[in-house]
Amino acid sequence: MSAPERRPVIEVDRAVKRFGDFVAIDGVSVAIAPGEFFSLLGPSGCGKTTMLRLIAGFEGLSGGTLRIDGRDVSAVPPYRRPVNTVFQNYALFPHLTVFENVAFGPRIKGIAGAALERRVSAMLGVVRLRELAQRRPAQLSGGQRQRVALARALVNDPSALLLDEPLSALDLELRRQMQLELKRIQREVGITFVFVTHDQEEALTMSDRIAVMRAGRIEQLGAPETVYDAPATPFVARFIGIANLLPAVVGQASGTLLAVTLAGGGVAEVPRGERHFALGERALLMIRPERVSLHRDGPPAGLAVVPVTVADLVFQGPVIRYALRDAAGAELVAHVESEDRDARIAAGDRVWAGWDPAAARLLPPEG
Repeated sequence: MSAPERRPVIEVDRAVKRFGDFVAIDGVSVAIAPGEFFSLLGPSGCGKTTMLRLIAGFEGLSGGTLRIDGRDVSAVPPYRRPVNTVFQNYALFPHLTVFENVAFGPRIKGIAGAALERRVSAMLGVVRLRELAQRRPAQLSGGQRQRVALARALVNDPSALLLDEPLSALDLELRRQMQLELKRIQREVGITFVFVTHDQEEALTMSDRIAVMRAGRIEQLGAPETVYDAPATPFVARFIGIANLLPAVVGQASGTLLAVTLAGGGVAEVPRGERHFALGERALLMIRPERVSLHRDGPPAGLAVVPVTVADLVFQGPVIRYALRDAAGAELVAHVESEDRDARIAAGDRVWAGWDPAAARLLPPEG
């Protein structure tokens, strides 16, 4: 007998949030599982922070329902919800030590003495700050202050931890280190994390699932690999990484593949996917730059190909970034490993851009 499915920690059902005539959240429904690292990803103004504030209780719903641990909390104030929030500025008490900052919540709940010491010490061990327990926030680095904020939020054992772009104030290298650290901490404590970010790398690195938001709605929801390799719309394709989107007209189907005629010349095949495309319908063929190879003397058999002109190339360490243009004027990008580059390919050359048909996706036209 299979194990029973666990109840979601957070369930959002057709949530709506209006600010006057502006609809910030437009009928969003999502269920977040126990122990899941769930990211709300999107550009500024898409509604991701508003969604987090609705879960936290800092904003009230204009419509729909919100449940935490199976309980309807739509009308429950923030301080009575079993969630804690980590903000962008961390909001630490500057006059308290690291230990006292983390101990603040348990003290409010009446925990004291050896029990308080054990709980705070254990949480400082999780975030690797035991040796800094007597320092004050001003004596810490940005990454250390962030870990204090995490420990202070986690020490109360919430059902979910809500994080509002907590890495945005850190420099690039520290941000990347903290991505791995956050994921380690989340796995170790086993608590659901709901993480808001506009940074695609953060979401791809840490998340179990990503909800890509646009204009108050979820444009696509899925595992990082799915959202990256099989975006549902041109917006998702462009927002998650770099995407080549080539205008195409749908042709005949053959088994699991569709033939498409590219505007820049040539016929390619793509997997049929879940969306139905009619014969003669206009669409966009999506292919990621790292999937594109360049061939001066003709591509190997089995690849989809399009003739292109090399507009420019830039050395970027492990890869060469080629800017390409097809006969219809559509721009493509190819990322070719530096050690595999063909030294004869230069700006102005006419070459073939090729890719495995299975790596391409067919998307509806924009709008």
